[in-house]
Amino acid sequence: MSVSVRRVVKRLGYPLTDPCQFDILQPGPWLVENRMQFDRIRRREFITLLGGATAAWPLAARAQPATRPVVGFLHYASATTLQHLAEAVRRGLQEVGYVENQNVAIEYRWADGHYERLPALAAELVRRQVAVIIAGGAVAALAAKEATASIGVVFTSGADPVASGLIRSLSRPGGNLTGVSLLAAEMATKRLELIRDLLPRARAVAMIINPTFPGAESEMAEIEAAGRIIGMQTHGVKASNPGDIEAALASFSQLHVDAFMVGADGYFITRRDQLAALAARYAIPGIYPFPDFPEAGGLLSYGVSLADAYRQAGLLTGRILKGAKPAELPVMQPTKFEFVLNLKTAKALGLDVPPILLARADEVIE
Repeated sequence: MSVSVRRVVKRLGYPLTDPCQFDILQPGPWLVENRMQFDRIRRREFITLLGGATAAWPLAARAQPATRPVVGFLHYASATTLQHLAEAVRRGLQEVGYVENQNVAIEYRWADGHYERLPALAAELVRRQVAVIIAGGAVAALAAKEATASIGVVFTSGADPVASGLIRSLSRPGGNLTGVSLLAAEMATKRLELIRDLLPRARAVAMIINPTFPGAESEMAEIEAAGRIIGMQTHGVKASNPGDIEAALASFSQLHVDAFMVGADGYFITRRDQLAALAARYAIPGIYPFPDFPEAGGLLSYGVSLADAYRQAGLLTGRILKGAKPAELPVMQPTKFEFVLNLKTAKALGLDVPPILLARADEVIE
């Protein structure tokens, strides 16, 4: 029996020896025995008291908070370097009706640039029993796939998601994964063409790749094929830690390269300041996959908008929360591309940027 009804009965002066069996709407023997006392209570007062008590029940029921789904956010970087991507996910979720801390909760797990931490972080989210895992980067997606076959996973992958074993096909992913492909290999060819436009006399280019990145080999193969077509020699240089990056830039003088490119592996974003500083020290132009690099002092970048890709991941996550199956959600392709040029860095390198490139740039940093 509710507290409100107990108060009504107490005010009427009736004993509550067995309150669990008391039903104010179905009077028992106690009402007959105390009829005279009951008659002295004004009917209006009784109805008012009882109405207030019963009206409180649905209000109390409505006040109970509904269970909010929990989304896991698994990322290779750190909250300080790529927090804007988490914000992009939240924007995507809002577009389909989910607002963090209102009707959805988000658990964040950042690997701080250490890929080896991703499997344990993915396992934490599985134990947390999240409804969906958003995996930033191909390595995070593979860790999430290894951790669960039942929880939906939405990835953003620079590596080919089919070739890396994440899904069966782009149109029908199968299993519990879907996501957004960043077209890293295709964009690498475009970046090589930008080097040719910026440095018409360039004859050799180095490409820094991370051997632990699932898309490294295909990305390098695309660059080599494109280099043969436009008559430019390409060198692959491997780097998977800060020491490797230092050694890679130091080796460029021996390779006699005119510029260098950075692969689309997300790890390099976490080392963007180091890359920009080394490029300035060795006075060599660097071409990068994402705008985070020129913002840190790199020369130029061309590639998909990471913010828009993560917004798309938020949209897919919202659809899964509403009941859609990842296996039946086609992998999304990027629709927004960004060409960012750091004119200050170009001047420091003594480069004259052709007007046609300035006109093509989506953003010029001066």
